[in-house]
Amino acid sequence: MRPNTLRLARKKRGWTETDAAQRLAVSQSYLAMLEGGQRRVTPPLARKFKAVYGLSPTSLPTRDLFEPRAHVNNEEFAKTLSALGYPGFAYLKARVRERNPAEVLLEGLKQDSLEPRLVEALPWLVMNYWDMDKGWLVRNAKLNDLQNRLGFVVTLAKQVSEMSAGVNAERNRALEELEETLEESRLVREDTFLKKVNTDVEREWLRQNRSEEAKHWNLLTNWRPEHFRYAF
Repeated sequence: MRPNTLRLARKKRGWTETDAAQRLAVSQSYLAMLEGGQRRVTPPLARKFKAVYGLSPTSLPTRDLFEPRAHVNNEEFAKTLSALGYPGFAYLKARVRERNPAEVLLEGLKQDSLEPRLVEALPWLVMNYWDMDKGWLVRNAKLNDLQNRLGFVVTLAKQVSEMSAGVNAERNRALEELEETLEESRLVREDTFLKKVNTDVEREWLRQNRSEEAKHWNLLTNWRPEHFRYAF
C-alpha cells in the first residue's frame, strides 16, 4: 500500500488528517508519517485502511516474493472467491480473511487440477480487479513459470470485456497492456491448464480442438470465452 494511495484516498473522502486519524484510531502525527512514507503500513493497518477508506481489495498487502500453494482446498478457495464478491459463490457464507485478488489469481493458476466452477472465476477476477499491480503480478508469475497460464486468462478476460455491455475502455486498455507485457516472456514449452491430462489420446484431442488463444499460449485446454458465465 503506497503512501500516496493513502493520501489520495483520504482526500477523496474529504477528510483532514485529524478526521481520518480519529476513524483509524491512530494519532494525527502517526498518520502523517504513514502518508509520508516514514512508517511502514503493516498488514493489519492496511486492512483497517481498506475498511475505513472503502478501498479495493487490490490495496491489500502482498508478499514481494509470492510462492503460491501447490494444492488448495476447493471449498476454501471457493470461500476466498466469495469474499472477493464472485457471484458464482454468492450463496456461501465466507468466513475467511479477504486477500489481494492478485495472490488469489496466481494461487488458482498454480494448481495442476482445479474444479471447473473455480476455473470459471479466474477471468472474472482479472476483469473485476483489472487495477491489480501489473508489475507485481507479472514478476511473480514469471518466478513461478505461470506466465502462459496467466496470459491465457488475461486474453480470455479481454475478449469477454470487449463483448460485455457497457464497454469499459480503461479496463480494456489495461488488459491489453498486461497481455502485451506477458507476451514478452511467453514460454515455448507446452503445458496443461488446471486439469490433468492422463492419456496421449486426450492430449492429442486437446491439441486438435483447442482455441487459437490456447494454442498461442501453448496450453492444452478447450476453455473458451463463452464458458465463463459470470464474467459477462
